[in-house]
Amino acid sequence: MKIAIACFAGIGGSGIVATELGIGLSERGHEVHFVCVDIPFRLDEMRDNLLFHQVHLYPYPVLQSPQYDLALACRLSEVIDEYKIDILHVHYAIPHAISAYLARQITTHQFKIITTLHGTDTRLVGLDPSYRPIMKFSLDQSDGLTAVSKYLATSTSEDFAIAKPIEVLYNFVDTHRFTRKPVHCSFRVNYAHCDERLLIHISNLRPVKRLVDVIKVFAKIDKQVPSRLIIVGDGPDKLAAQQIAFELQVAEKITFTGSIAHIEDLLSISDLFLLTSVIESFGLAALEAMACGTPVVSYATGGVPEVVIDGETGALVPMYDINAMAEAAVEILRDDEKLARYRVASREHAVNHFGREVGLNNYEEYYRKLTGDN
Repeated sequence: MKIAIACFAGIGGSGIVATELGIGLSERGHEVHFVCVDIPFRLDEMRDNLLFHQVHLYPYPVLQSPQYDLALACRLSEVIDEYKIDILHVHYAIPHAISAYLARQITTHQFKIITTLHGTDTRLVGLDPSYRPIMKFSLDQSDGLTAVSKYLATSTSEDFAIAKPIEVLYNFVDTHRFTRKPVHCSFRVNYAHCDERLLIHISNLRPVKRLVDVIKVFAKIDKQVPSRLIIVGDGPDKLAAQQIAFELQVAEKITFTGSIAHIEDLLSISDLFLLTSVIESFGLAALEAMACGTPVVSYATGGVPEVVIDGETGALVPMYDINAMAEAAVEILRDDEKLARYRVASREHAVNHFGREVGLNNYEEYYRKLTGDN
């Protein structure tokens, strides 16, 4: 099967999932074509059956910004025509779904369009009046729709009155790559002393991730359990978080690493993952943490309860309740036996329900159902 994938190339759950899916499909013998502005963040080496086609943006002064959606549609149509693509799979509906529709109008080759919803595309951006009509139109024009959680599928169907079914295909994780490795003291000591707990947060540091809440929660935890915090990622809220850290006198206990492609080593040395998103349709970083045996403490929002089992692989607390999150974290961190039990349960849950092979099988089955290729 010949598959073209359009996704955002930078760090972020939708691009990571799309990249891991494309890599896995190519390893299974499918011909996969990534069509993006840059090489995707997790695509660190080219492989057999996997090609990259760059979208070139034209910075003309009259246009307020480069017309990414139009340039993408043109590049997609070229790739589809040249390689006779069977499926165009776009990740994150805005603007990729409408670019896919435009590509179909340009090319004469017949192919199927699958749009995978990842969260803020339909829960935030798509609900804005500026985008809502074109969002609904592009979803209606897709041959197949998938969502990364039941929560996202249901809310999107209701908000946009989608007639066709939205298939729930959970995100998956490579549990061979993301696994708890033996802790090397010489490595861990770079981030925490032996008598301290080590916490971690990973995101693109946008407002919806509420990074300031992470800092506030950590400050409360540190008062009861001596701890350190690693924050992985870059984004607009980084400076505000650093300022709060100074005000709460915990700045020296926090390491900002910037964006890192290989985060499994950091997850392996961490004791707890903090997730404070106001909108989180799945929580891929939380799943990767669990695969590494790191429990998760999170707001009970969106699709997170479909990933994190409260009282077994971590804790879920009410939205914006910083005190409750800190208390839940302290309860786990203070009890070595409970922490060990949560670590084992987190790893087992990730392996049994969200493993890479399971995820790839689900997508392949959906492709066959859509194309009638049985």
